[in-house]
Amino acid sequence: MSVNVPGYKSSAVFEALKSKIEANPKDPMSKAKGIFEFRIKNPEGNEQVWTMDLKKNGTVQIGPGKEKPDIVLTMADNTFVDLYSGKLNGPKALILGKLKVKGNLALAGKLDGLLKLLKPKS
Repeated sequence: MSVNVPGYKSSAVFEALKSKIEANPKDPMSKAKGIFEFRIKNPEGNEQVWTMDLKKNGTVQIGPGKEKPDIVLTMADNTFVDLYSGKLNGPKALILGKLKVKGNLALAGKLDGLLKLLKPKS
């Protein structure tokens, strides 16, 4: 099932994450055991939720997961794309107020490494 949502640049990132995780779920799950909920706002001000479960299933889905997330990350669409591309890192985004985190801060610290691991090799 696709995780593409029209109007969000992040959709392409979540599609790539889903493909990488489904191809080899053990690798990312060994790096960060947790359920990540991403709340992404597009330029129109609409919010979309994606959930990445690296605790039990190794899945990426649209909307909240069935289980309570260990961490909730809220940011703009462009911020998430910049985090994934490496133009911005998590700590800097947090300091600049571009990223809001609720929950397990240790998982927030693993986000940059996790996104780098899941990024397709070019």
